[in-house]
Amino acid sequence: MVKAGEISIVATPIGHLDDMTIRAVGVLKSVDQIAAEDTRHSQRLLAHFGIEKPLVALHDHNEQEKALMLIEKVKVGMNLALISDAGTPLISDPGYHLVRLAHQHGIRIVPIPGPCSIIAALSASGLPTDRFIFEGFLPAKAVARQKRLMELEPESRTLIFFETPHRILESLAGIIAVFGALREATLARELTKTFETIRTDTLLSLLNGIKTHTVQQKGEFVLIVAGNTTASKQILTLEAERILKTLLTELSVSDAARFTAKITGIRKALLYEYALKQSLT
Repeated sequence: MVKAGEISIVATPIGHLDDMTIRAVGVLKSVDQIAAEDTRHSQRLLAHFGIEKPLVALHDHNEQEKALMLIEKVKVGMNLALISDAGTPLISDPGYHLVRLAHQHGIRIVPIPGPCSIIAALSASGLPTDRFIFEGFLPAKAVARQKRLMELEPESRTLIFFETPHRILESLAGIIAVFGALREATLARELTKTFETIRTDTLLSLLNGIKTHTVQQKGEFVLIVAGNTTASKQILTLEAERILKTLLTELSVSDAARFTAKITGIRKALLYEYALKQSLT
């Protein structure tokens, strides 16, 4: 099933063990070694499917060091599989350095498709699926998060984010502050697990819902936000530019954009982007 000197990128379940594919089990049983994000976590998965193979840890803190060592072994005939704690490797998980290095050394990479939380959530969201972007985790710090959201606000494609339990309320509130309370979104929680919930509503309703039911603040989240369908219809007028430039002499970029938006009715994100460029010139 596997050939010498190859690396297989193997997707594993994000929750429900029955989502493990027959091909994935066969590949993991056939390789010489398995690189895993957390060997203790992966050992339980492998034991469930009767897979007994040597494990090596490959995570964010050691990947650049371990990748070259593994590449050298693969070059002399070892076949290797890469798995993450859950889902498809490299999607907000380790593996990029290993795969890129493998390509540089002419090593064949074989993807073994399977579970992926962002695709599972998107398929069940009821939001547009023809064009979308995956943003991973938003910045943890409020200022950096606001800046990134300001950049994303005009985006017309569906937006997909990961979020953690201790930041979900803060992130939703931050998105509402930039995107508006009525933007449609989907909150997918604990996908494929016992307490899976998928709810599509306005951003404000989603925030109020998990505030009211605190148990909904626990677990792993995929947040999908509808794109901005009006972004391309608004332009910055000469009068708005004049007001904004005047306010920038006395106020921060964020405050100048906010007050100009109130005066002119132009979207704050568009004004913020222009003001940011002005402040850098």
